Amino acid sequence: MSEQYRIIGKRIGGLDEKDKVLGNVIFAEDYTLPGMLHARVFRSTRASALIKRLDLTRAKALDGVVCVLSAEDVPNNESVKNVVGQTTEVGLLEATNQVLARDRVRFYGEAIALVAAENLDIAEEALELIEIEYEDLPAIFDPLEARKPGAPKIHGDNNIISAWKIRKGDIEKGFAQADVIVEKSYRTPRQEHAHIEPESGVSWIDDMGVVNIRYAAQVIEHYRDVAAVLGLPDSRVRVIGTIIGGGFGGKEDITVEIFLGLLAWKSGRPVKLTYTREEMGFARHKRPPYYLHYKTGATKDGKLTAMEAKLVSDAGAYVYLSPWILIYSTVHATGPYFIPNVKVDANSVLTNNIMTSAFRGFGGMEVAFAYESQMDELARKLTMDPLEFRKKNFLKKGDETANFQTITSEALLPEAASKALAALGGKGKGSKHKKVGRGFACSWQSYGRMTYLHDTSNAWVNLEMDGSSVVRSGIPDLGGGQRESLRAIVAEILGLKLDEVHVISTDSQVTPPAGTVTATRALYMSGNAARLAAENVRKIILDQASAMVGVAPEKLKLKSKQVYLAENQAGPENQAKKLSLVEVIKSCAAQGKIPQSLATFKAPFTEPITTDLIRDPVFADFTFGAQAAEVEVDTETGEVKLLKYSTAYDIGQAINLNRVEGQMEGGAAQGIGFGLMEDYIEEEGIPLTWNLHEYLVPTSKDLPDIETVVLESRSGKGPFGAKGIGEPAITAAAPAVINAIRDAIGVRIYHVPATAERIFRALKGKREK
Repeated sequence: MSEQYRIIGKRIGGLDEKDKVLGNVIFAEDYTLPGMLHARVFRSTRASALIKRLDLTRAKALDGVVCVLSAEDVPNNESVKNVVGQTTEVGLLEATNQVLARDRVRFYGEAIALVAAENLDIAEEALELIEIEYEDLPAIFDPLEARKPGAPKIHGDNNIISAWKIRKGDIEKGFAQADVIVEKSYRTPRQEHAHIEPESGVSWIDDMGVVNIRYAAQVIEHYRDVAAVLGLPDSRVRVIGTIIGGGFGGKEDITVEIFLGLLAWKSGRPVKLTYTREEMGFARHKRPPYYLHYKTGATKDGKLTAMEAKLVSDAGAYVYLSPWILIYSTVHATGPYFIPNVKVDANSVLTNNIMTSAFRGFGGMEVAFAYESQMDELARKLTMDPLEFRKKNFLKKGDETANFQTITSEALLPEAASKALAALGGKGKGSKHKKVGRGFACSWQSYGRMTYLHDTSNAWVNLEMDGSSVVRSGIPDLGGGQRESLRAIVAEILGLKLDEVHVISTDSQVTPPAGTVTATRALYMSGNAARLAAENVRKIILDQASAMVGVAPEKLKLKSKQVYLAENQAGPENQAKKLSLVEVIKSCAAQGKIPQSLATFKAPFTEPITTDLIRDPVFADFTFGAQAAEVEVDTETGEVKLLKYSTAYDIGQAINLNRVEGQMEGGAAQGIGFGLMEDYIEEEGIPLTWNLHEYLVPTSKDLPDIETVVLESRSGKGPFGAKGIGEPAITAAAPAVINAIRDAIGVRIYHVPATAERIFRALKGKREK
């Protein structure tokens, strides 16, 4: 922890921690308005079918029903889905997205009609009165089969919606130089976000004719999408964010906001819509499942020579963010290792499964499961210590990645891996049927959006007449302390106490646009914007104070609401030159120099990708780290008990140490669930594990205390040298646990989650051999 800061890097209490513990926080579902209607969504019970007849007559006639809408009632129901950033002419980029299905449904749970009624019971009854007839169409559920020419088409003539590749060096020569080669296939599942708070919001029309939508959103800029669907100017739609009860990417894509806007606009009444847990389970996107085939070679002294990977992701029935996720997977496919010869081919494919899109770890954790399994198996073939093997190949500052990007920040991978293993302490002992094993995994994950998107973020900072400060930023607070980070940054720069800085966030018509809480970009982007704005305000104050005392601005300091000479300039003769901050602000006001600033932070940018070959920088920077696990495996049942767990990352510079550790622990827990128990199952497109009875997530009883090791290189691109940790915290978890299981039982699991059944079958196969 740095000692040069008053606030940055310290343990800071959260603005909403007490209220969350006591249950006093007002979430989206808690908002009510006089005369409010309650909405429900009528959804498809087919995975692939034509809609032959849709009759809403009986539903509309039900007493208490105010509004029933179908695709015919939506001003702009269909639009060309331009996947932002997918610039190559690869596959089907013109797939039509529908607000409500008009003539055809493509997945089980697709929205067909909306109902708004005086209460929820009436709305539910109205759904039962909607009459529909389907004509089943051929369907495809396997993305590998969906790539074939004769497969049923989901949209147009091509199910492959994106294709990316990397080529570096001479792959055949690289494998010829290898003394050992490991070639294996892996699978990762869909993953349900399982956040506690469902998608929810309220909408109303104000006296200015503006459509207001207050809902739980990671992206308040979706007000533009609502305006486009309604055919309104952007200025006639306002999104007001709320405190969010979990998102993890689940509230990045459009969920309830367009439905709310439509129903309020059509009915003229306030409307509330909250998804049920059932809808959360089968009617909104999941993490894309992946098929991964890896071939990796190394010399007998442990140097990697070549890696070839084939990646296929299941996009589901519509184009959401699968092309972007696939870019992340392609770039991150090598892991945090220098490999001179690389070949990667990647496809994202449409099927009649539920659509897939953003999830924490965004394409990075799927490939991590494969590349870290490969690293462990190579080390075993070479009879080398897995850590020593990795140390020979870790990326470091100045190295070049497979897509020819130079690493410009510190990696600290040897330190992170060593400290993660050391944090486990002494190894436990097993028994006849219960075997204890240890494993670890290393990873890298970008933070910030892709550089060719020319990302920007804005923040406004001022000083009030009493010396307190207000910060305005559109960035939503996803629970990771986004508001607290801005408060700490501004307080540090302006020499204020934390409680003297107030942050206003998440209102599309009140706060300057700050962009999305996605891609681990919030601290990097909005934090830097707030830093720039605060530095501008500080300059205004010091320039004014300079004129007042006749001392150069660079010789002045701002702290504790005082402007005074720097320590090396201070002396008895200069004591009279100390000024109060309030005095300086009043002097500014008298001269019309308002101490305020609206600042824009622009991320480094590159030219768009113009072919399917990725060979230029795609991300501004990366976060590196490691996680380690000790497990006990019951060889008679396949049951896994997690005994010990640790996580170590270089986060550049902690802004709030409590929040950093919270992200590291939470990410590890979610990644452990992905590796051990979270199995989202669809059968012929019909979800079978849509609720939290069948879809299991880790509880406090499933997890030991997680030891966190925070490393600070201060080399990141964020404010004060910070790096992002929200998504990197999840990436290495699943392979760490799987490597520990391999160590315990001598059998590798190639398909996560490693359920007791899969482990039992693997052990049975080993015995039979």
